[in-house]
Amino acid sequence: MKIGSTLLKAAALAVFAFLLFGPLANLALWSVAERWYAPFKLPVSYGLRYWEVVFRPTGDAMSSLATSVGIASLVVVVALAVSVPAGYALARLRLPWRTFIMILFLLPQAFPSVAIYINVARVFYSLGLTGTIPGVVLVHAAHGLVYSVWIAAAAFSAVDRDLELAARNMGASPLRAFMTVTLPLAMPGIMASGIFVFLESLDEFTGTFFVGVPQVTTLPLLLYNASMGGNYQIASITALILLVPSVLFMLIIERFLKADVLSKVGQ
Repeated sequence: MKIGSTLLKAAALAVFAFLLFGPLANLALWSVAERWYAPFKLPVSYGLRYWEVVFRPTGDAMSSLATSVGIASLVVVVALAVSVPAGYALARLRLPWRTFIMILFLLPQAFPSVAIYINVARVFYSLGLTGTIPGVVLVHAAHGLVYSVWIAAAAFSAVDRDLELAARNMGASPLRAFMTVTLPLAMPGIMASGIFVFLESLDEFTGTFFVGVPQVTTLPLLLYNASMGGNYQIASITALILLVPSVLFMLIIERFLKADVLSKVGQ
């Protein structure tokens, strides 16, 4: 009985490992495959020629990566400029329709993204924002507010009100109490929300496709063009490049986003 249970657990673990690492292994193989065609199960020849193509100064990958990082950084600034005061108000003030306001920030995720972005592109075209960095930043920021507002509100809710009241009783103004007590204590959660927004913007494809093309080319767009053109080596290398910051930042999020903050999300 124990042997059967152990074998079942081992089989389940093997299936999970295959589903998790199988696609990554396939990407790694394609990134070093110089020739790979049917009926061969593995690449016919290996090499780093396509890595050189991606990282050469005249290539599009590095400029697209710089564009993606620049846009994601601007999106974080815009999202935090909205989410920090909004999160504090939702956590500390007795706002009417608080639950409804929280749900409003979920609306960009509640409907099919293609239908939303088609209409956004039409509106942005009339405003002259299509094919521009500001237009792409606004689209990404609207999408990222789901994470930043909800996590910021949870971070401020996790801060003990008595600490802020104690600072007020000692003569600190409301702004000084917020800047010296509340904000530093909520900063780990706010940093985590900023990282979520950065990663969401870095990987965003649909909004960039409808609003930014052809003037704005990010790394996900380059990946899409390469895969649609049958250049799987370039597409795999691009996917691996996008994977690196996601893994690194998720490790940082795991450190900063504590259980007391997570317990407040949605409350």
